[in-house]
Amino acid sequence: MILTVTLNPSVDKLYLVDEMRPFSVTRVKEVVNTAGGKGLNVSRVASLAGESVIAMGFVGGHNGALFRSLIQESGIRPAFTETSRETRCCVNVRDVKTNSSTEFLEPGNPVSEEEFSRFFEEYRRELEHADVVAISGSVPAGLPQDVYVLLIEEANAHGKPVLLDTSGPLLRAALPVRPRLVKPNAEELHQLTGADTSSLEACAEAARLLRKQGAQIVAVSLGKDGVLVSSAQGVYRGVTPDVPVVNTVGCGDSMVAGFAVCLSRGLPLTEGIRYAVAVSTANALTKETGYFRREDLDWILPQVSVVPMRAQ
Repeated sequence: MILTVTLNPSVDKLYLVDEMRPFSVTRVKEVVNTAGGKGLNVSRVASLAGESVIAMGFVGGHNGALFRSLIQESGIRPAFTETSRETRCCVNVRDVKTNSSTEFLEPGNPVSEEEFSRFFEEYRRELEHADVVAISGSVPAGLPQDVYVLLIEEANAHGKPVLLDTSGPLLRAALPVRPRLVKPNAEELHQLTGADTSSLEACAEAARLLRKQGAQIVAVSLGKDGVLVSSAQGVYRGVTPDVPVVNTVGCGDSMVAGFAVCLSRGLPLTEGIRYAVAVSTANALTKETGYFRREDLDWILPQVSVVPMRAQ
């Protein structure tokens, strides 16, 4: 069982347009609504992979009702805490002509102390059923910057490994409580460490600095170049085959889901890297966010290579 935490979920709207032209009227060809937020993408992908998922976070208002209605996967059990404020919306406008995106991300409405208290008590109870916890994304106003520290400490107390996918001060604050895995991209890694991340070797050294600060495994997502993983077992690179990209939104979340699935199943790290890269690549072949087709995963998986870089 995988428990996902999305403290700042959203109704994600994908607008497909022929051409994105600023400061003009643009006709939308197609709209795809999704229960969004990074943790919901993780939830969907883990469910598609065959895992049972408990999805937690905050939802409220009319958008919250729409959000709940969009969770259709039978493998996901919603356990969201109701709030008095509206759930946010995030819009991704995809230009079909150039295959590029422009995103508009609402900040999320404040959460009260009482609402967080109710969430935390439910989180404690749900930890009993979880094998792995995946915490993802930003934090709405009203919550402390060390909120992820509190959640990881509680998971540690229950003996549950945590995968954390966030950035900036939220990630920096959480490192000392030793999350099992963190997943920055190269730019986020540079911002955290101040180190050069312009090459694979530089990324490996910067990832080592994060491990010295507490992260047990650092998976640096590299987009079309796959992932670099630094661990006590060594440094590895997962390399993806070249594919015709349809939509890159949700690929990083799919990678987190892949790692969570393999950790839940007790698979070796190298197999986890292979699976996580394959799932992330399969997500890029669909217009949906946080989704993959089984037939795509089946042909991509044997083509992903996992290469040891050097002893760590």
